[in-house]
Amino acid sequence: MGYKTISKKLGAIIRKWKKYKSTGLGLELRARSWGKDDHERVIEVAMNPKANLDLLQENTDDRLAPLRTWTNSCVLRERRVFAEGEEVGPRQPYKPAQESRWVRRIPISAEDGIIMDYAPQDESGPSDVYEEEALLKYVNSLPGPPSLRELMPEVLRREVEVAISKLGLLYDKTYAWDIFSDMMRSQLLCTFPNADLPKHFSDTTRVILVDWLIQVHEVFQFSEETLYLAVHLLNRALRLIKVSISGLQLLGVVCLFLAAKKEECLLPEVSELCYLMENAYSKKQLLRMERRVLTGLKFDLHHCPPLHFLLISASIAHCSDKVVWMARYLLELSLLEGQCVVYLPAQLAGAALRLARRILQEAPSPDGEMAWCIASSIRIGSEATLLSIMQIMAMAAARAHARETRATFIKFSSIQTLHVSMHPALKAAPGLLGLLCPQT
Repeated sequence: MGYKTISKKLGAIIRKWKKYKSTGLGLELRARSWGKDDHERVIEVAMNPKANLDLLQENTDDRLAPLRTWTNSCVLRERRVFAEGEEVGPRQPYKPAQESRWVRRIPISAEDGIIMDYAPQDESGPSDVYEEEALLKYVNSLPGPPSLRELMPEVLRREVEVAISKLGLLYDKTYAWDIFSDMMRSQLLCTFPNADLPKHFSDTTRVILVDWLIQVHEVFQFSEETLYLAVHLLNRALRLIKVSISGLQLLGVVCLFLAAKKEECLLPEVSELCYLMENAYSKKQLLRMERRVLTGLKFDLHHCPPLHFLLISASIAHCSDKVVWMARYLLELSLLEGQCVVYLPAQLAGAALRLARRILQEAPSPDGEMAWCIASSIRIGSEATLLSIMQIMAMAAARAHARETRATFIKFSSIQTLHVSMHPALKAAPGLLGLLCPQT
C-alpha cells in the first residue's frame, strides 16, 4: 500500500473522529488530547478496517457502563401529592401519609355486605373507630333467624334435587331445580278448559277406547310415560280432528304410536299395529291418520305427566312402596275419568298420594310428617280442588272391580304391584271422604 493511499485513509478517519467528537458519539478521542499514541492507533485502524468497528463498540460500552450502574443503584421514590392550599416550601421534609387500614372500600349497602381485600396492620389510626361503628351498625341491621316458612323453598329445592337424582329422571342434578321449575310452568298447557267431548262421542266410548289402549300398552311393555302421553294426545285429537266413530280405534292406535316414537327406544311395526286391530285398517290408512294427527296438533307432542310429580312427591315424603303403588293405581284410574282432564298434573298427583295415605292408614312418624309437609307444598290449588279430585278417584276405585273396563284393575292386582287394586279398603274409599259407597 503506498504512502499516498495511507495518507488519504488517515485523513478520512481523522475527519470521521472529529465528526464523532462533535456529535457526541463517545470515543476515546473525547476523553484525552490528541498525541503521538493517537497517530499510531489511527495507523493501526487504517491498516485493519475491522478494528474500527471493534473500537467503536469497545468505547461505547465503556462509556455507557457507568451510566447503567448509576441508574440501577437509584431507589424509586414516591412523589408526594400535596393537599389543596398547602404551601410547598424549599426542602420541606416529606412525611409519607399513613396507609388506610382498608385497602379497598365499598359501601356497606353493597350486595351481600362483603368487604374485599382486608390488610391488617399493627398500628391503628383514628379511621378504625368509624369503620368499626359502620360494621357494627351493619351487623345489627341483619335480620334474625329465618322462620320455617322462609326456609321451606330452600328445603324443597334440596329435596327435589335429591328426589330427581334418586329416580334417575336426569343425569346431572345441577339442573334438577331448573327442570322442575319448567315442569311446574309447562303443566299449565296440559289441561283443558272443560271436559266436553264432540257431540257424536260419549264418555262411555272414550272409556272403552282408553281401556283397550291400556291393554295394548301392556302387550308392548311400554313405559308408563308412553301411556300418559298417548291418552293426552287422544284427548287433544278428539277436540281438534273430525273423526267418525268407525275411525276412533285407529285414532287411538296412532296416538299410542306417536307417544312410543317420543318415549320408547324400540317401536312396533306398522303391520303389528294393524294386526292388533284385526286388520280392520291398512298400513296406508294408519300412516294417513298419523299425518292428520300431527298436522292437527301442529307437531306439538309435549306433555308433563302427573306420574313424574307423583314419584317426586312420594320420594320427598318418604312414602312406603305400598303407598306409592296405591297412588299409581289411583292415578291411572283417573285416565278413564273424563272429568280429570281439567285438572293440573300436579293436582292429580297430590290428590292420588293423599288418598292413598288415607286408604292405607299407615302409622305416622315425626320424620315422615315433616317430610309430608315439605312434599305437600308442591301441589297447586285449593283444598276444595284436591277434595274434588280425591272424590272422583275414590268413586272410580270403589267400582273398578265390577266394571267391564278392568284393564287397570287387573294390571295392579299382580304381585309386582303388591296387589294394591285388591285392597279391601278401596271399596269403602268414598266413605272416607263423606260420600256414599256405590252399590255392587
